[in-house]
Amino acid sequence: MVEVFKGGVPVIETLERWYENFKLEGFGAMIPFIGIVRPDKGIDGLSFDLYLPMLNQWFKKWTNLEDAKIMMAHSFGDVMVGETSFLCAVFTKHRREGFKYLEEFVEDFKANAPIWKYDLINGKRVFASDRAKPLPQAGILR
Repeated sequence: MVEVFKGGVPVIETLERWYENFKLEGFGAMIPFIGIVRPDKGIDGLSFDLYLPMLNQWFKKWTNLEDAKIMMAHSFGDVMVGETSFLCAVFTKHRREGFKYLEEFVEDFKANAPIWKYDLINGKRVFASDRAKPLPQAGILR
């Protein structure tokens, strides 16, 4: 299951909890990825809509890996510049397969996760159509 947070993801607390939950499961590597909202194009932040049933369905294919565990957290609503909107961690026996899974997971997330992004500009949500991708069997929601 995906963890969702209204506003920015609490990075340290979430990573610490994941670490504590899995440190004795036989994994030798925990490789995190932290997506931070950057101050591009004068935005104040980003705002996210997501459809949780569809997001959980997408994530399901990543939960049955034989040699890895992947955890994920994402924001909904407004996330200001400097805050985290996306967090994941891959747990594997060895770092090489961990880096491989991390790359595959993040690329799949960017291409297929049902999350819609808006720029926050002067207190208004502006759909980020230049960065949106149509989802298979869903299209882009506007």
